[in-house]
Amino acid sequence: MSIFIVLTGGVVRVTGSGLGCPTWPACEAGSFTSTPELGIHGFIEFANRALTGVLIVAVGWAIVAARLQKPRNRTLTRLAWSQFWLVIANSIAGGISVLTGLNPYVVAMHFVLAIALLTTTTLTWHRARQALSAETSPVSAIPRLAGPLSWALVVTTFVLIVIGTLVTGSGQHAGDSADVPRMGFVWQHVAVVHGVLGTAVILLALALYGSLRSHPNASLARLRVVLFLGVTIAQAALGLLQSVIGVPAALVAIHVLGSALVWVGALRVLLDVNPQLYRTAGPREPVISGAVAEAATLR
Repeated sequence: MSIFIVLTGGVVRVTGSGLGCPTWPACEAGSFTSTPELGIHGFIEFANRALTGVLIVAVGWAIVAARLQKPRNRTLTRLAWSQFWLVIANSIAGGISVLTGLNPYVVAMHFVLAIALLTTTTLTWHRARQALSAETSPVSAIPRLAGPLSWALVVTTFVLIVIGTLVTGSGQHAGDSADVPRMGFVWQHVAVVHGVLGTAVILLALALYGSLRSHPNASLARLRVVLFLGVTIAQAALGLLQSVIGVPAALVAIHVLGSALVWVGALRVLLDVNPQLYRTAGPREPVISGAVAEAATLR
């Protein structure tokens, strides 16, 4: 859901529906929902707002599931709650973007908060899956160079995404057909910087794969890097194509989705290259599966 709502946010932008609901938190004065008078743009914008409610339900499910773990995993619970507060913060940022007439810097902050939510959801997913095998899967040593390369990859990918918001904020898809202010950058210049950073991310991923290639216990990490390379190269090709043929709306929306997938991929590379980031919990927070606990009891 946190990835899907990034896609629908991109659809709002490229269809010019950012002010389809002209106010917030109501859609328009006297109506919380979209009205026929607001047309298709009002429907698209309100549908994106309504998806926030679905996302909150999904986050609530994660919070309850994390809280019910036996024995309790406090890290998992904190990660799940962080998702809730990030959803609320991003909802407010979306409201501010409407109230400020789609100020491009507020819209960029809105997207960066969505990336922050993706970070916590990815960490929660990883923590939940790793917890059950933490007792039986010892942390393996990795090549000395792989750790710094994976961190450099994540940092460079984040900068790439932030510069991407400047590209969008300077480009033609302002989010509405009205006279929406744009960032004061030359679109071609920031697009070139964005492309250079994308190339740097790909080169870092290739270097990381090379450092892991001969390591006997790095098959999962290598797979993560290969998948990341596939998504990132496809995303780069899409960005190049859309810049050549005039930045069509459909490709921009897909590119926004691709940015979310690239970020999640970078985080998963980091987590699987550095398994020590999620070592077995300490004595106050044991993390073992029900089967392991039952076997221990029988012994």
